[in-house]
Amino acid sequence: MLKDLIDASQLYNLHSHTEFCDGRATMEAFAREAVKLGYDLYGFSPHSPVPIESPCNMHRDNVNRYLAEVNRINSQYGDKCRFLAGMEVDFLGGLWGPTSEYIKSLPLDYRIGSVHFVKTPDNTRFIDCDGSHERFAGYLERYFDNDLRYVVDSYFKLMTQMVEAGGFDIVGHLDKIAENASSVDPDIESQPWFIDKVNTLIDQIAETDLIVEINTKMFAQRNRIFPSPRYWKRLVDAKIPVIFNSDAHVPALIPASRDEVIAMFKSITHQS
Repeated sequence: MLKDLIDASQLYNLHSHTEFCDGRATMEAFAREAVKLGYDLYGFSPHSPVPIESPCNMHRDNVNRYLAEVNRINSQYGDKCRFLAGMEVDFLGGLWGPTSEYIKSLPLDYRIGSVHFVKTPDNTRFIDCDGSHERFAGYLERYFDNDLRYVVDSYFKLMTQMVEAGGFDIVGHLDKIAENASSVDPDIESQPWFIDKVNTLIDQIAETDLIVEINTKMFAQRNRIFPSPRYWKRLVDAKIPVIFNSDAHVPALIPASRDEVIAMFKSITHQS
């Protein structure tokens, strides 16, 4: 099981993006860096194909080539590090997600379930609510009439639906909407309704066998970790397994803040 693999060693990373989606280096370059770092386990997780326009997502035509590249890398470096074929699957409500027949048909070692897109109030299109603060603010005005509460509510509604639907292994960056939402309203994460959204989602995850990702990607850059450290003790108390991923888009950031965040997690949650 995936949990057994990550319990065996802290030298792993199961969230990374390469040339097959919005990453900025080849899988070969990532593999070489993982071996150089002495990792025992490394997972590739391109953004899944989606039935909407998105420059950040993998094209379906490239999926077989991606899977073949994982096999090639394992044949070349597998004696030093085990490489897994994963995928970060975008959840788009009933339109698309980890339980879509196409996604289920793929011979993947694991799936990360994530929400990046929120549907507009007129129900006509999905808008990417990830990315830069500036882009988010522009989309918020253009597509959502600056209704930040609607976007945040919609994000957590999709997260809840995704967990309920299942079909994946790891919950990706659980509260990542907080990053862009707080750029518009700096106090949003301290508001009771927002905290309740996160806690309700954690309670729901606790009823499953899902693993929650502690995403370290933005810690050094913006002092951000997803989910926020304020929820870590709740994860432990709910006996929800966690995994520490760097969400690397370049090989140099494979270990980005992982050791520091793992130490923080142990300190905050009183883990040995």
